[in-house]
Amino acid sequence: MKRALISDIHANLEALEAVLKDIRDRGIKEIYCLGDMVGYGPNPNECVDLIIANCQVSILGNHDQAVLFDPENFNPLALQAAYWTRSELDSGPGGSKAVARRWEFIGELPRMKEEGEFLFVHGSPRDPTNEYVFPEDVYNNRKMEALFAKVKGYCFQGHTHLPGVFTEQGEFLSPNELGHLYQLAGQKVMINVGSVGQPRDGDNRACYTIIDGDQVTFVRVPYPFEQTAAKIYSIPDLGNTLGDRLRSGR
Repeated sequence: MKRALISDIHANLEALEAVLKDIRDRGIKEIYCLGDMVGYGPNPNECVDLIIANCQVSILGNHDQAVLFDPENFNPLALQAAYWTRSELDSGPGGSKAVARRWEFIGELPRMKEEGEFLFVHGSPRDPTNEYVFPEDVYNNRKMEALFAKVKGYCFQGHTHLPGVFTEQGEFLSPNELGHLYQLAGQKVMINVGSVGQPRDGDNRACYTIIDGDQVTFVRVPYPFEQTAAKIYSIPDLGNTLGDRLRSGR
């Protein structure tokens, strides 16, 4: 069965709607969300509602965690956005029951999901919520050995907004290098599924990943990012940088 993996939506409604349409158009009915539904973006309530309605599995991201508890190690831009997001969720549409449903959903998100050889996290297999695994970490042998020691087979993650495949042999392979396809072949890998709502790999299109048997496909979907940016610019508590970066994909 085909499965779509989405991550790092960051309250970007236009990107999420475009990705969900693309997933539906491909006939995919199973969707896993690997965290960070909210944070940075202008539509947290709407995005949480869409995740509740469309995703069979959802994982806690660090920005989701930040609206539940005091944010840790957030830069001032992210911190201000987290507090704004918290207030938006508190006063969201649909009345008190809808507000309570969103908070309950976020509060009950698991830190990981294991299915045999498959592990789904937001950050890393060692720290499912908060640890970043960047492409340059392939040069940190000690870190990579420790991470792969936690992987039975295939780990799928988000958090960095940089899609690609980490191999146990010390490589990072970008989607472009792979022709956007990767074959699972029994060797341990960590696969970053990219970001729906705030890509940072120089391509401003929304990114998500499909698992179909032993084949992994990286998908890019254009969306009207100027609409999202305009919303961000209209909200004083969301820094203009958050709108600017949607254009550059950085």
